[in-house]
Amino acid sequence: MAKTVPAPGKTPPVVDFEHSLDELEQLVAKMEGGELSLDESLASFERGIGLFRHCQQSLQQAELRVRLLLDPDAPDNAQPFEPEL
Repeated sequence: MAKTVPAPGKTPPVVDFEHSLDELEQLVAKMEGGELSLDESLASFERGIGLFRHCQQSLQQAELRVRLLLDPDAPDNAQPFEPEL
């Protein structure tokens, strides 16, 4: 039932983000439908939290990249950091 989020670097970040967001939206729709058992709802909620965190991390990395591009004082070799997982 639960799909795993692809490891970073194996898919382009935008595709990975969009896939995670799409899966999260599908989980929310299923949960709102009210037809899941309690165990299914809890598993869906847990998966949704993981997807939410993954999407949030992707957005934070994108924001950092934009800030580095817009900051005229940033060194030319500035690289976005890789957060610890």
